[in-house]
Amino acid sequence: MDSGVEQISVPEKRGLRTLLAYLGPGFLVAIAYIDPGNFESDLQSGAKYKYELLWIIVIASCAALLIQSLAANLGVVTGKHLAEHCRAEYPRKVNYLLWIAAEVAIVASDIPEVLGTAFALNLLFNIPVWAGVLVTGLSTLILLALQQYGVRKLEFLIALLVFTMAACFFAELAYAKPPATEVLKGMFIPRLNGDGATGLAISLLGAMVMPHNLFLHSALVLSRRTPRTVRGIKDACKFYFAESAFALFIAFLINISVISVSGAVCSDPNLSDEDKAKCEELDLNQASFLLQNVLGSWSSKLFGIALLASGQSSTITGTYAGQYVMQGFLNLRFVPWVRNLITRSVAIGPSLLAAILGGSSGAGDLIIISSMILSFELPFALVPLLKFTSSKTKMGPYKNRLVVTVLTWGIGCGIMVINLYYLSTAFYNWLVSDNGLIKGVQVIVGILGFGAMLLYLLAICYLTFRTEKQVTYLLNPEESSRANNEERGTDNHELELHGPFGMLPREDLLSMQLPQNGSRNEL
Repeated sequence: MDSGVEQISVPEKRGLRTLLAYLGPGFLVAIAYIDPGNFESDLQSGAKYKYELLWIIVIASCAALLIQSLAANLGVVTGKHLAEHCRAEYPRKVNYLLWIAAEVAIVASDIPEVLGTAFALNLLFNIPVWAGVLVTGLSTLILLALQQYGVRKLEFLIALLVFTMAACFFAELAYAKPPATEVLKGMFIPRLNGDGATGLAISLLGAMVMPHNLFLHSALVLSRRTPRTVRGIKDACKFYFAESAFALFIAFLINISVISVSGAVCSDPNLSDEDKAKCEELDLNQASFLLQNVLGSWSSKLFGIALLASGQSSTITGTYAGQYVMQGFLNLRFVPWVRNLITRSVAIGPSLLAAILGGSSGAGDLIIISSMILSFELPFALVPLLKFTSSKTKMGPYKNRLVVTVLTWGIGCGIMVINLYYLSTAFYNWLVSDNGLIKGVQVIVGILGFGAMLLYLLAICYLTFRTEKQVTYLLNPEESSRANNEERGTDNHELELHGPFGMLPREDLLSMQLPQNGSRNEL
């Protein structure tokens, strides 16, 4: 039956056509790694600490590749994405709390995109930042409306503009010529000099490994008509890993270049006093001067165009992630423009307030804060993903290998320890400082603050130690016997595997992100 939904079939035989059929999800996910939030964190870390925080990008990029590949594997093997697994596995109240956490993460990721677009409009048309914040809602809705001409063409145009920004920074990198020894030292020798560096490190982590990306990637892979055989599933996992590695490597190079350019230009002894002042409070609205050596007077305009593309492309993928989160946790769907309007309305509030009260500097600080929120939200998406992909109940013979399990849990625990340490020390230092609160109020605030941290830790422990109960990898007795033969070396690569969720692609998910002919039963 023709559903009117664009589907992508994967050839049975291995080869270049097979790889091309799998291309797409990794690049959509990689857009989030070069969004305005990343650029803001990169620019500030380079301006303030030169190359000292490059090691965070290296670790975060490697962690992102490993974690994103697990999200892709979960979707390919089980036929359901992460949010759907959470709804099937956890009690209703826990499911609702996880949904709220996911929605908070999506709003937090949308704030940098709102402000990045507002900065871009300011650079291009001299529109005040606060007015640009109000315009961002309409601009994204217009881009979503253009999907009727083909979502792939729209994504290609946006990606082209984003990589224009990358080319500019690569060219500026060649001009700035940061010392290779210092760059390499920054990439491979961990250093955190001061609380400011720790806060920026957390924002870099939050901007690199985003919670909503895990939900998004596990759903995007369901758009392919993957052969449901042992070999087909294994090949799909390998091809998605290779595709994600290539896309994230490009994003890694862009982030390294932005930090290196910012560090080299802002540490230049010949820098003018005006540019030194910009480096002290560097944000997206002032960063175009970093490109003036390459682009001259056109630097602000081209930077604004690329920044606009970055913000809008990230917003579209964020809208898709919001669709999947709402459908997965609540079994509820909205048409994309309604979903975008909901998220954007919530994100515009704090963005507008920061732009009016703090100007460009206040808006830039809000981008850093939103990235830190993403880092604190990460365990509520990461822990379920690690639990599900390490479980034989969920993944059968495709569960994580021991080395992958150890590495991913080590990454997750490291992020959580850093988050708790920074949050507790920052809160304690503020509590004992001259904050203007009377003694009794300080005690109450302290109890509430540390009590919230304890609840945060207990929630993570619950997700970590809870045993999975819902079986999502099912084989009938004959297939189980043949699967056992495979473990003993018997060739059954053409064995068809049938799980409880039907065959791929998932047409109900395809219709949420791709153009569809005909009516839709959506809100």
